[in-house]
Formats: sequence, structure tokens, C-alpha cells
Amino acid sequence: MNQYEMVVLIVAVIFIARTIRERNRLRAATPPPDDAVPALIAEVARLRERVQVLERIATDDSRRLAVEIDNLNR
Repeated sequence: MNQYEMVVLIVAVIFIARTIRERNRLRAATPPPDDAVPALIAEVARLRERVQVLERIATDDSRRLAVEIDNLNR
């Protein structure tokens, strides 16, 4: 590979890398479309409910949790 080919290769790699970086930056800065917002709100609500359940499980004493599990199995 001669010097000119090497220079062209380096310029091409830099151009491609900058293009990919700029595309990723624009994707991150672009807000979600309006039709996706309700779905995101619903997903956040579901995740909050799950976190509340996990917090309750982590802080409850084992006897109360065992009784609740038994009640669910019936």
C-alpha cells in the first residue's frame, strides 16, 4: 500500500467514524415521537408498581410474606 492509498484510507475511516458519532448524538438528542409518550408513561407506571412490590418484599418480615404467598396459592 503506497502513501496515497494510506492517506485515503485514513481520511475514509475518520469520515465514517465522525458520521457514526454524529448520528448517535442526534439519536440521543431526538425526543421520542408523540405517539410513544403514552406507552413510555405506562411502562414507567408498571415499573414503579414492580419496585413497590420488591420494596415491600425486602422490608416485610418472613412470616407475613409466607402468609401472603400461601393465600395466593389457594
